[in-house]
Amino acid sequence: MNRQLVTENLKISFDAIRRNTLRTVLTMLIIAFGIMALIGILTSIDSIKNSISSNFAMMGANTFSIRNRQTRMHGGPNSERPRNYTNITYEETQQFRENYSVPAVVSVTTWGTSTATLKYGSTKTNPNIAVMGTDENYLTTSGLELKSGRNFSSQEIGSGANAVIIGSQIEKDLFKNKKQVINEEISIGPGKYKVIGVLKEKGNSMGFSGDRRCIVPLLNVRNYFSRPDMNYTIHVMVDQALLDAAIDEATGVFRVIRKVPLGMENNFEISKADNMAEMLIDNIKYVTYAAIIISIITLIGAAIGLMNIMLVSVTERTREIGIRKAIGANSRTIRNQFLSEAIIICLLGGVLGIFIGIIIGNGISLLIGSPFIVPWLWIITGLVLCVTVGIISGMYPAAKAAKLDPIESLRYE
Repeated sequence: MNRQLVTENLKISFDAIRRNTLRTVLTMLIIAFGIMALIGILTSIDSIKNSISSNFAMMGANTFSIRNRQTRMHGGPNSERPRNYTNITYEETQQFRENYSVPAVVSVTTWGTSTATLKYGSTKTNPNIAVMGTDENYLTTSGLELKSGRNFSSQEIGSGANAVIIGSQIEKDLFKNKKQVINEEISIGPGKYKVIGVLKEKGNSMGFSGDRRCIVPLLNVRNYFSRPDMNYTIHVMVDQALLDAAIDEATGVFRVIRKVPLGMENNFEISKADNMAEMLIDNIKYVTYAAIIISIITLIGAAIGLMNIMLVSVTERTREIGIRKAIGANSRTIRNQFLSEAIIICLLGGVLGIFIGIIIGNGISLLIGSPFIVPWLWIITGLVLCVTVGIISGMYPAAKAAKLDPIESLRYE
């Protein structure tokens, strides 16, 4: 087919689309909805994956944690329920510090509460502030950085002083436009605490804002947020070259501390930051499958609707087809004309769906604090799907139009 014939076919296709604006727009919207669902959901998932990866990467590839329970999550028909173990006690964390021989930075953390209200003067926060008890090594092992102020001193950690490092959102909520907040006194529940540092902004991840937490000395949490089931987590940072050996050593030391019999599985979990990110990302794949299935079902409905419209179009334009054949157009030219109409309708709907899907997906990215994403893979996939739907739904009407007898077509109506 020469270039002039292709151009002529496309011109006729666009003219036909303009003459049937209403039903063309309705079909485009159905296709756009399917592509929007695909692009929007998958863009959101990519944003969530980036957020998970970046947040766990901040802890460093040379960091691992010892926790009390299995954190690995599985989905699907062969899923297993997470296994709960006995809480790690404060005494066990101290024994680990004493017995762990690998050169490393070790920190211990525990959660005081996640519903604290902080107050400064007459200003107070919502009761959604997390209070975490740590030692002086936590900022190093967690990858957190200070925007202003300082870390805890060994004296403050040892005495459980009423000193606090606050998240950047807490600084904004409590101190508004106040430039200097270091050494100011705030209330956490009934207690008064001196602000010694402010963390750099991290943003949201999976609906949780790390900027709405405050860090106090570990002993302070044990004294003022004590409860019978307090659980502790150990974080270890070692040289990258020693990581595997350090994990093996930590496993052996902690098995002895927890009195795990020989041959029995660990009653604690050791996980690297990158492994935890991979487990969470792997669990999201089922959402990806669901998004693809929903989009395919919607596109099948759009394909059926488009095929119906094209069949109606063939019937309405029977006389036009007869005239074109009478002046020299062959069956192949007629078939390609109607096939191009179907593909153009699908592509117009697909482009609209891709545009809306990117806006929706990046709206969710904004909410979780991820950067703007242009999902080129999913955009190309969406366009390929549109062309495929156009070909499938347009093939039968185009073939029907191509087979029409020119004499009978001219007699139509």
